[in-house]
Amino acid sequence: MRYTTYNTINNRDNNEILFRDAEHERFCLQSLEKCRWCDVYHEALVYCLGIDRDTREHIDRIYDFRSGDVKPECLHEGWKTSGSMRTVRMAFNLYCNGTPSVYGIKNLKDKLRECAEYSVSDLFCCGYAKYFWEAVKIRYPEYCG
Repeated sequence: MRYTTYNTINNRDNNEILFRDAEHERFCLQSLEKCRWCDVYHEALVYCLGIDRDTREHIDRIYDFRSGDVKPECLHEGWKTSGSMRTVRMAFNLYCNGTPSVYGIKNLKDKLRECAEYSVSDLFCCGYAKYFWEAVKIRYPEYCG
């Protein structure tokens, strides 16, 4: 099922979705067309990854539109910033219902440290918090409507 109209993300129960800027909105529209499925998981993922300029520019390093897989190894690449790392973790959490970047870590302390990066206090302690909340509303419309 593919996205055919903009209304999929922006008119859920007549509640407007807040976009950070025109680039964020444009990115969402273009990326939703590439997604394999029309569901809240993909909507939240795309919305979230569109918040930050770096994640928009590196979307193919973060998510595989063809397979539908996230690419946790992107968190170890040189282009990331603290904001883009929060954005990726938030998007992964909403899309995967978990912490996929933890799975490849062998050392227990490192695994626990990475898992803690997904906490609400770590994710929401930034200027993107209001947009992260929008992503939560997209992902869980039945609870946030």
